[in-house]
Amino acid sequence: MTGDDPFGTAALRAAVLAAWRDSPTRLREDAASEADLVVAGYRDRLLTELAQNAADAAAKAGADGVLTVWLDGRSLHVANTGAPLDITGVRALTALRASDKADESVGRFGVGFTAVRAVADEIEVRSRTGGVRFSLAETRAATAATAPGHLAELAGVPVPVLRLAWPVDTAPATGDTEVVLTLRADVDSAALLAGFAAEAAELLLELPALTVLEIAGVGYARTERQAGPGLTELTITGGAETGRWWEYRTARGRWLVPLRDGRPHPAAPDVLRAPTRSDEELSLPALLIADIPMQPDRRRLLPGVALAEYAAGYADFAAALPPRDRLVLVPEPGFPLGEVDAVLREAVVRELRTRPWLPVVAVPDEFAGPGEGSTSAYAPAPTESLVVDPWDLPEPSVVTAPPGGATEPAALWPGTPVPADAAADHASAQIPSRTRVLPDLTRELADLLAGFAGPLVIPELSDTAAVRALATLDVPLLTPALIAERSSGLERPARWWHRLYAALEPYVTDPRTAEELGALAVPLADGRLVTGPRTTVLDEELTVVVPVHWSRLVHPEAAHPLLTRLGARQADALDLLTDPALRAELDDAPADEDLVDAVLRLAELTTVPLPRWIGLLEVPDETGEPRPADELLLPGAPLREVLVEDAPFGTVAAAVVEGYGSTALRAVGVSWDFSVITEPDPTGPDHDLDDEDTWWDGLADDPPLLAAVRDLDLVADDAWPRALTLLLDGERTRPLLADRDGYTAWWLRTNARWQGTPLGLHRHPADPAFAGLLPVFDPPELTGRLNALRPLLADPAALNPELASALLAALADPERTPLPAVIARTHRLLAAAVAAETIDIEDVELPERVRALSGAVLEPSAALVLDLPWFGFALPADRIVAGDPAQAEALATLLELPLASAAVTAEVLTPGRETEWESEPFATIASELYALPKSSGPLLLHDGDLRVRLTGALTAEASVPWWYDGAATHLRAPR
Repeated sequence: MTGDDPFGTAALRAAVLAAWRDSPTRLREDAASEADLVVAGYRDRLLTELAQNAADAAAKAGADGVLTVWLDGRSLHVANTGAPLDITGVRALTALRASDKADESVGRFGVGFTAVRAVADEIEVRSRTGGVRFSLAETRAATAATAPGHLAELAGVPVPVLRLAWPVDTAPATGDTEVVLTLRADVDSAALLAGFAAEAAELLLELPALTVLEIAGVGYARTERQAGPGLTELTITGGAETGRWWEYRTARGRWLVPLRDGRPHPAAPDVLRAPTRSDEELSLPALLIADIPMQPDRRRLLPGVALAEYAAGYADFAAALPPRDRLVLVPEPGFPLGEVDAVLREAVVRELRTRPWLPVVAVPDEFAGPGEGSTSAYAPAPTESLVVDPWDLPEPSVVTAPPGGATEPAALWPGTPVPADAAADHASAQIPSRTRVLPDLTRELADLLAGFAGPLVIPELSDTAAVRALATLDVPLLTPALIAERSSGLERPARWWHRLYAALEPYVTDPRTAEELGALAVPLADGRLVTGPRTTVLDEELTVVVPVHWSRLVHPEAAHPLLTRLGARQADALDLLTDPALRAELDDAPADEDLVDAVLRLAELTTVPLPRWIGLLEVPDETGEPRPADELLLPGAPLREVLVEDAPFGTVAAAVVEGYGSTALRAVGVSWDFSVITEPDPTGPDHDLDDEDTWWDGLADDPPLLAAVRDLDLVADDAWPRALTLLLDGERTRPLLADRDGYTAWWLRTNARWQGTPLGLHRHPADPAFAGLLPVFDPPELTGRLNALRPLLADPAALNPELASALLAALADPERTPLPAVIARTHRLLAAAVAAETIDIEDVELPERVRALSGAVLEPSAALVLDLPWFGFALPADRIVAGDPAQAEALATLLELPLASAAVTAEVLTPGRETEWESEPFATIASELYALPKSSGPLLLHDGDLRVRLTGALTAEASVPWWYDGAATHLRAPR
């Protein structure tokens, strides 16, 4: 080697030429090898191979790799920084089957340099340490000179240009090494540079040692920064747009995923990069760049490569991503693009299935078991999600990584803590098969389910696309049925259950989901937790906790409309207080403290009368002893003042009144004033009311509703005016006084007495019907209120046996002085009642004497019932018992008296003149005046006196204005 030939190219040429001279076959082999590499192996890889050389030179020098490409006429210049050309490199350039790469460098002057032959026949490599050139023309001349005897044999055989090198002393125009290619005439230089520009960004990704690439004046650069534990963000600038990638390094290679709007997205189908592009197609969502043994042309894998090993650490890459983005790395289902793709996909999926990386919702501390809780990297945030995204950090400035290593995290992320080890990163990550996913999980529901239905995949990874991706990893679904099953036995506050139901409600969109949630646990007001809303009842108006034991009442703080959709029955306080199960409880333990408390709390909420058996509830009285509520009075109750001294009522304890209020106590039967019993559709007199059987027997039909005042029989005889005042004052009792046929009014008419006489045998002061016969009801305490009590007093239109007996007795009493009109009206009403059969004469007590129309009281043997009106002109008034002649027979039957027309015979004594009705003016007037009987018989007009003789029970003669003898009508004419 000399100064003019620092790399000893002359000796290298001599050796090669000698070999060719001695073996023309060797020449053919070298030519064929170079042609194969140019035409097949390294076609379209010119910039890739030169960039590999540049990256190796930069790595060897420990400097930033810069590659510059420009065109000068038909000369293509490719310059790079880094270690200059040395003798080892020159020997590698001239040896088609050899390379100087003893380390893990990519392409430092190996066979890949052959790619230059695809565009040039004249090649120069200029470096700071010297240069070499290769020439097709000079190689052909040297070959011909060396073996002149074989020229005919070698005619048409191409020569291997890169086997013979000549020295050059031209220094590189820039950088440390420059390759100059004289483009052949058939090479489109513009298209060549455009192709280089298209490769620039990928080369900067594939070759870490190369940081800057300039093509025809357009610069491309790669910058790096730490993006989180284990992640490096690569930014490629230059060209039409900027590209960003996250890189994760494993022991066997590098994985990259592209960024869009700051978030990772699956990479498009690509090829294996070993480390530059190969022809092995991949459909993985991340790029794999690794030093994998390849065939000499670097397009296909060598047989027998353990490719699955390169998937190791892929799950760690997923775990390094923000939790919401980790499914980006899950391969989509589909057919592999080839054998290599199939092996890598299977290995990657197996890695993801068997390693912990899938983020799950952290369990709230108050519900966490051993080893759970919010101590992980994904601890619950105080007001939002249970998952803290460690990547929601301020955007740092872009910093170019200095030569030799990445920037320290502290410089890039000021104030951001870095986990001490990888375990901190994975504290809330799980192996996928150990988790469950609920499609479209909300943050609120995630918070609630984490404590009992997890490990649960975070909400951000539960949409339709995410669930489909998780299915690839065998992540099971969390079904509504499983949620319901696991809710059994949970110890949670009632408000927590309300939140759970509210969060679940949007998921109940079809009958199947509702059916699956049929076993959902429900907290009750009494502290129990039961299975299934269908067995529970809801009271939406209830705002306080009432410990209802006899019914499955949902805790008011847990009540939610979802429970109704799942089968819970709506019930209000009245429903609960009329439940037959409560009746059974009252029969078994009426004084149970919890039962008493629940009933009284519910009773305060209802305004509708409760069943009478609710009075069985035993409430403490003033002595502290439990006593049925319907046997107690409130302190100071006005009812106490009107009751008999030995009335069986106690007084409820003052503390009970203070605790529950008088409204609740009155609702269960404790009395302030008179209490009312109500029952719809009663079936018989079984309500423990005084003399109820008698009232019931007098009804024509069963009443549709029984509403009756109880304990009337306990009122003192002298207290009825005050008692009636209480009844009039009571909102529930006042309407019952107006119901004449109801039990209350009936009982008061029959049994309540004023001045020794039942109220029903008194008359209203303004009612003249029975004046002089019945006493007037006018106590001073009720002045102005008597009209409301009319149904309790004697009613001329509603006679009964008792009133009839009283009226007959009054008529027979000579001390009474009724007017004739009252006497006649009373007889008429009595006869009408008998005729209508509203009273039975068997039930009427007859007096010993009767009252005549004149007012005289006489023996029955002297009395005659007026049945024919014209007998009234002839018979004396002190013998006539008169009413309505049309009902005289009924009156005679009642009083057991004879009819006048049957007991007395009449004969007309004076003659009359027979005439026609229509011809006599007076006949027309008299017909209306006397209400003459309508008869077709003759009319006899008496111009003088009209006299009749009476015989039989009475013998007498009388002058009468008219008479009917059964055949003719006799009429006295006016004078």
